[in-house]
Amino acid sequence: MTDAVDKPWASAAIAATVLGVFAVIGATLVGLSYEVTAERIAQNERDALLARLNAILPHEKYDNALLQDYIDLSAPQALGAETTRVYRARKAGQPVAVMLSPVVARGYSGDIRLIVGIREDGRLAGVRVLSHRETPGLGDKIEAGKHPWILGFSDRSLEDPAEAQWKVRRDGGAFDQFTGATISPRAVVAAVKQALLFYRNEAGSLFSENSDDGKSGND
Repeated sequence: MTDAVDKPWASAAIAATVLGVFAVIGATLVGLSYEVTAERIAQNERDALLARLNAILPHEKYDNALLQDYIDLSAPQALGAETTRVYRARKAGQPVAVMLSPVVARGYSGDIRLIVGIREDGRLAGVRVLSHRETPGLGDKIEAGKHPWILGFSDRSLEDPAEAQWKVRRDGGAFDQFTGATISPRAVVAAVKQALLFYRNEAGSLFSENSDDGKSGND
């Protein structure tokens, strides 16, 4: 009688032990897989970001580790985002350009997140859209892959056109808008102008190793 009673308990204990071993092995494999894939995903994200930055400022224009030379600023009134990362390009230790990311414009359907590259002399290296929710076929023409409009910011400055002309043509400015879509390009032009104004006022501190406005990074 005792053996008959003990055997079910023994079987249950063995089954529980086996399940426990498989659970530990499974959790270990999941953990190892996450460690491997997380670093790969992070590296892919860094590579994609660097490619975006290099589309604005070609890598031969600088010789520092761009993604490791940055400061984080909080200037939401000027740049739209609560925190804006400023990547600093240098060559032979001399300032070349800054890349502000993101600069946020207020579009028709929500925030338009931009990368704005500004050369040391205050001219634009270029502007690209990181993300947006503008209307397909209309406002989404702010994307470089869908329309060349945003490429027209390259080499512009607060003197070209004059500061008062930093508006779309419908508002009396120098920049084209899209047929049937004025709000999106208007928002981008205004945000880029604000970024240029910010740079003009803060250029001296943006290239310093430590900024009073943000946190420097060289990791």
